[in-house]
Amino acid sequence: MASIDFDVEIKQLRATMKTIGQVLDLDGMRAEIADLGQRVAAPDLWDDQENATRVTGRLSALQGQLDRFTELDGRIDDVEIMVQLAQEENDAGTLTEAETELGKIHKAVENLEVRTLLSGEYDEREAIISVRSGAGGVDAADFTEMLMRMCTRWAERNKYPVEVYETSYAEEAGLKSATFAVKAPYAYGTLSVEAGTHRLVRISPFDNQGRRQTSFAAVEVVPVLEQTDEIEIPDEDIRVDVYRSGGPGGQSVNTTDSAVRQTHLPTGTVVSCQNEKSQLQNKASAMIVLKAKLLALKKAEEKAQLDAMRGDVQASWGDQMRNYVLNPYQMVKDLRTDYEVGNPQAVFDGDIDGFLEAGIRWRMGAEKAAAS
Repeated sequence: MASIDFDVEIKQLRATMKTIGQVLDLDGMRAEIADLGQRVAAPDLWDDQENATRVTGRLSALQGQLDRFTELDGRIDDVEIMVQLAQEENDAGTLTEAETELGKIHKAVENLEVRTLLSGEYDEREAIISVRSGAGGVDAADFTEMLMRMCTRWAERNKYPVEVYETSYAEEAGLKSATFAVKAPYAYGTLSVEAGTHRLVRISPFDNQGRRQTSFAAVEVVPVLEQTDEIEIPDEDIRVDVYRSGGPGGQSVNTTDSAVRQTHLPTGTVVSCQNEKSQLQNKASAMIVLKAKLLALKKAEEKAQLDAMRGDVQASWGDQMRNYVLNPYQMVKDLRTDYEVGNPQAVFDGDIDGFLEAGIRWRMGAEKAAAS
C-alpha cells in the first residue's frame, strides 16, 4: 500500500497553490492578458515593430504562466479523484501511481513557488548574460562555450527566446567571451543567481598527455532596461569602434565592417555587438547592453558592491561559486547552497532548475539575514 497520507499531501498542495495564486494576482493577470489580446488584434500593431514585439512577448509569457498554474491545479484535481477511486476499490497499484504523480506535482509546485520569491526591483526584467573565459587557457575557453550553451539550452527548454549580441571566438577552441539576452519575464531574477565564477575539473581533451585540468569562467547577469529607466549617456562619454565580424578560424561572418564596439570612457565598460548585418543595428543593440550594464553599476554603487556587479570576478582559484567535476568523479556542486547533482552532462544540457531554485532561496535567506 502507499506510504503517505494523501489527504494531508493534497491539502498542503492546495494551500501552497492558493498562496501562489494570491502572489501572482491571477485576476490581474487575466485582465492584463485580455488587454494585451486586444492590442495584438489591432491592425496597426506592427507599425511599431519594437512595441509589437514587446506586447506579443509579454502576452505569450503571461499566458504561459497562467497556463502552468491552471495545469497544475488540474493535476491536483485529477490525482485527488484517482486516490478516491483507488481507495474505494482498494487498488494498491493505482495508489502507488498516484503517489508517484504527487511527487512530480510537488516538484512542479515548488518550481512555481520560487517565482513568487522574485520581488526585487528588476527581477521581472529580461536578462542580458555575459560569459568570459578565465584562468585555464584553451580549456577555459571551451568551458565558457559550454556555459553559454547551458544557459541557452535552459532557455530553449522553457521556450524563451534568446538573442546573441556578440561572440568572441578563441584561437584553438571555445569562446573568449559572449553576450546574449534571454527574453522572458523574470529572466533576470531567475538567472541572476548564475552570476559569479564557475570552475571545471576534467581530463583535458586538449592535453595530449591526458592530464587533469582545472579551468575557470565568469558569468555576469544584468537586467534589460525599460523606457522608464533613466540612464543618460552623453555622446562624449562613448567611444565607438567598428570592425569586421569574425567566426571560428577567422571565417568572416559579414562582408563589411559592421561589428560595433562601444566603450564608456568614465567607467571603462566595453560592449560589442556583431549579430546584425547592419552597423546601425549593431550600434543600437550594443547601446541596449551598455545601458543595462551601466544600470547595474549604478545599483551596485548604491549597495557598495561595484566590483562584483561590474563583473570584476577574477575567474580563478579561490572565488568560484560552483564546481563542475568530471574527473575523478562526476558531480556539480554549488558552494553557496550546497546543492549538488551527480549528472554533469544533464546540467550542461540546460537542466539547471534545481540550482536556480536553490540559489534564489539562498539569496532570499541572505537578504533577510542582512536586514535583521
